[in-house]
This record gives sequence, structure tokens and C-alpha cells, in this order.
Amino acid sequence: MILRAIRASATNGQLWIGERLFPCQLGRAGRGARKYEGDGATPIGTWPVLGVYYRADRIARPKTLLPIKALRPDQGWCDDPLDRNYNKPVTLPYRASCESLWRDDHAYDLIVVLDYNFSRRAINLGSAIFMHLSHDNLRPTAGCLAFSENDLRMILKLSKPGDLIIVR
Repeated sequence: MILRAIRASATNGQLWIGERLFPCQLGRAGRGARKYEGDGATPIGTWPVLGVYYRADRIARPKTLLPIKALRPDQGWCDDPLDRNYNKPVTLPYRASCESLWRDDHAYDLIVVLDYNFSRRAINLGSAIFMHLSHDNLRPTAGCLAFSENDLRMILKLSKPGDLIIVR
């Protein structure tokens, strides 16, 4: 199945799965064909869906055929372009710059990892491009795609290994 994200405005989009439409927030800089670390853009392209993390202390395990793991408080994601683990999960504390996946807000209670600059990493092309939960005020993301919890759960229910996200 191919999931298509098409913008409706600079920072809001729509993800289509068959005939179903799921509204989403995009990066604060909209979409970008030339993504780089920290630019706030959601990268344009086709990205395989790799797997799912969720906060078992906050939400029920989502139903999905994708690989899934419960998050731990010591999990982070390296965003230092010069580190050997750039754009990879790391254990906190970590020596280089990284973000914690165990957040106080609820945005990362459910994370879908996309294969953007992950399998074939390049320095400074961007990191931590996920599908995750929307912020309460529906503000744009730092480059991810954000959905309501109900919508992301339905997307996961409809997803399987090998699916692709297309951002146009």
C-alpha cells in the first residue's frame, strides 16, 4: 500500500490511504526538496515505513503489522551530523546532541519511524523524521508528519511492512 501525503497549505497536509483521508501537520517550514538538519521542513520524497515505538505507560499498544517496541525512558535519537550514530536511536545519556524520545508532552507517545536518511545516512540531511502525534494546539512540526492519536492508530492498523509514505 502507498500512503500519500499531499499538502493542503504550507504546514497542513492530508494523508490518503485508499479512499480514506487523514489530516496532518507538516514542518514549520512546509515541505522541502532539499532537506537539511534543523531547517524545519518535511522532506519531499518516498519513504519506507520502518517501525513503531509507543509509550506503554501512557497508551495502549497500537494494532499494526509493523515492527513495534515499547519506549524506555533512556531512549533518544541522535541529531548530531558529525556523530557516528547520526539519525539513529541511542541510549541516554549520550555524548553527542540528541533528543529524548521519552517526552513530557504527548507528541512521541506514538512514533512511526520513516526511512528518511536512515538506511543510507548522509551528513546534515536531517534526522528524526517521524510520523507522530499532533501537539494539542496543532502547531507545525520540526519536519515530521503529525496526526491525531485516533488517526495515527487507524493508519497503523491499515499499514504493513513494505508500505511507503509519499510526500509531495
